[in-house]
Amino acid sequence: MEPQILTGEASLADEIVNILRVRIITGEYAMGEKLVENKIATELKVSRTPVRDAFKQLTKEKLIEYIPNKGCFARGFSEKDMRDIYAVREAVEQLAVEWAIMNRSEDNLARLREQLEIMNFYTTHDMIEKLLQANEEFNNIIYQMTESRFIVQALKSYQDYIHMARKGILSIKENVEEVYSEHVRIYEAIEAGDVKRAKEEVKEHLRRSARRATETWLDKNRK
Repeated sequence: MEPQILTGEASLADEIVNILRVRIITGEYAMGEKLVENKIATELKVSRTPVRDAFKQLTKEKLIEYIPNKGCFARGFSEKDMRDIYAVREAVEQLAVEWAIMNRSEDNLARLREQLEIMNFYTTHDMIEKLLQANEEFNNIIYQMTESRFIVQALKSYQDYIHMARKGILSIKENVEEVYSEHVRIYEAIEAGDVKRAKEEVKEHLRRSARRATETWLDKNRK
């Protein structure tokens, strides 16, 4: 396990929550593995209190299971969880793209075009980490275009899961061009103001992404 550095950009408990959440989602902590408060506090060079607070938050998120008199255990991330996330994304993001089209302007269309150009550059040069960031920024612009804080909050609530799924997908070379082409088609539908086509492109992209993410997850967990 690589040493983690706390950034100081969030509260201590929130930073620890983020570190542990990623470890659980990615399988760094195996499903059913006991999480020892003292051990994690020593590793991260913090007191036990923020670790305990992080355990409470992750228990609420169903990523940790507390068993009385035994302790806390990683619940892991299942194939069903993967399917559920993409089902929720399909519903919310079709609504998001519809509202984004209603509020589109030359300025935000230009921002989307710029992200596509950046994505194309990173795709061509196999710069996967940068491509991941550009991909997420493209989607964030669409979410912001909805002008709905509720949609943005709903999407943020599972962004860590989406990030890890995207990272797995884009780590496979043959997926990279395909993902870029799907974003181009989504942009073209938004630019044209074609709500029906945009929703169909988002649905098709997410169904393909669900398949790719599930295949990646299954390959990893067979090893």
